[in-house]
Amino acid sequence: MNRRVVITGIGVRAPGALGRRQLWDLLSNGRTATRRISFFDPTPFRSQVAGEVDFDAAAEGLSPREIRRMDRATQFAVVCAREAVADSGIALDPATSPRVGVSLGSAVAAATSLEEEYLVLSDSGRTWEVSPEHLSPYMFDHMVPSCMAAEVAWTVGAEGPVAMVSDGCTSGLDAVGHAAALIREGSVDVMVAGATDTPITPIVVACFDAIKATTTYNDDPAHASRPFDGTRNGFVLAEGAALFVLEDLAAARSRGAHIYAEVGGFATRCNAYHMTGLKSDGREMAEAIRVALDQAGRNPSDVDYVNAHGSGTKQNDRHETAAFKRSLGPHAYRTPVSSIKSMVGHSLGAIGSVEIATSLLAMEHHVVPPTANYEVVDPECDLDYVPNVAREQRTDTVLTVGSGFGGFQSAMVLTRPGRARS
Repeated sequence: MNRRVVITGIGVRAPGALGRRQLWDLLSNGRTATRRISFFDPTPFRSQVAGEVDFDAAAEGLSPREIRRMDRATQFAVVCAREAVADSGIALDPATSPRVGVSLGSAVAAATSLEEEYLVLSDSGRTWEVSPEHLSPYMFDHMVPSCMAAEVAWTVGAEGPVAMVSDGCTSGLDAVGHAAALIREGSVDVMVAGATDTPITPIVVACFDAIKATTTYNDDPAHASRPFDGTRNGFVLAEGAALFVLEDLAAARSRGAHIYAEVGGFATRCNAYHMTGLKSDGREMAEAIRVALDQAGRNPSDVDYVNAHGSGTKQNDRHETAAFKRSLGPHAYRTPVSSIKSMVGHSLGAIGSVEIATSLLAMEHHVVPPTANYEVVDPECDLDYVPNVAREQRTDTVLTVGSGFGGFQSAMVLTRPGRARS
């Protein structure tokens, strides 16, 4: 069996955006949602800016018990799952639940709750000796990432395969890629898939400070994230989530569902090289792109838009530019490329799913979102990065990519399902 897989529902929570409509309004207008960290006093830290989500769990419909039980990242995932199912209009009931699954990605899982519990247990780090009497009854949930996927499964009534994917910053792409594979092979009919991360905590900020991966443009938070720009000096940490409903194309058409796009192809590779370093030639990402295009039955010249990883670090943007040239050939110079991290920051494992949502909306509206804060040309990054202003352009085939610590390189090709495969 080799069924075609489509996306029929979107749920998203991102900086400056509670839902897909707000996300598209932000991105298509080139506005930035990065700001000085407000969750804690960032003064002691090297990087003091972030992309925070103005999220009110109670206003989102979560009960006091759910709020107490779930980590912030899990809350994001549950809210997005509900929204995606509602958007898809699909009926999930006990009769179909064994054929419904969940694939959830996250890089740092319940980082928010784990840090909060550590502070309680250690009296804010003043003591090494801790007593279990101060331990939260939900500590197990925070320690075991699969509990996050289980919460989503309970929310949507999924009794099929439930998976937790944690591949660093490619988790959001990889979780959706895994979901599509399960439908394609016939193991399930419907998947709720995506990713969530809420890493804006002192410990996580300190970790990225230590390796100097995040920006120091603290005096200008709104313009701190500068992918592909010659003055870029690191990414802006962020939080967010996006989940989707994936289903068989024939089933979606038979029920009259609105189809955002087909998941035409997906591939992931590892550079087997370095935990954080990247080879300058972009070979591994280029290989993932090649395989994803082959699966989708598309040629490099068919790509209408590239939704880049575009983290804003010196090495990533050079590496990625080289990968596009290697995989797309001369067409790379004719293809618009943009990074939404310039506007919403880098939400680690979640960003790949937020970027899938962006790609779907770009196809929906035939508009390519811009790379904000792009002012200074870097000679090593010489493609069309759609500087600062969105561009109207028909988008039938979108390539979205991710790059993660550990050497992970992932690529997904989203296509308009009305077009026949070559």
